[in-house]
Amino acid sequence: MVKRTSMQDAECPVARSLDAIGDWWSLLIVRDLQLGPRRFTDLLRGLNEITPTRLTDRLRHLEAAGVVAREPPKRGREVWYRLTDAGRDLEPVIDTLTLWGIDHA
Repeated sequence: MVKRTSMQDAECPVARSLDAIGDWWSLLIVRDLQLGPRRFTDLLRGLNEITPTRLTDRLRHLEAAGVVAREPPKRGREVWYRLTDAGRDLEPVIDTLTLWGIDHA
């Protein structure tokens, strides 16, 4: 049996969606970016227990998926991250997960 590492080529849109944003850190990053653009350090501080390496990996993955955009610094080293239109389209999903968590988790 071949171990599948990506659902990118799956016919099912749910499987492809989970491939892009199904990781719990990814959803929490999207949740935090719904409040507006954030610096890497802001995200790191807000996401308890995530390591800098994992945050970098998740941000790169979300950027490649078209969910997050990285804004290079105009000066200095501060890089800002923001949701793209596709990322903002996830707002009802995050809201629904929030309500489900209140009711059932």
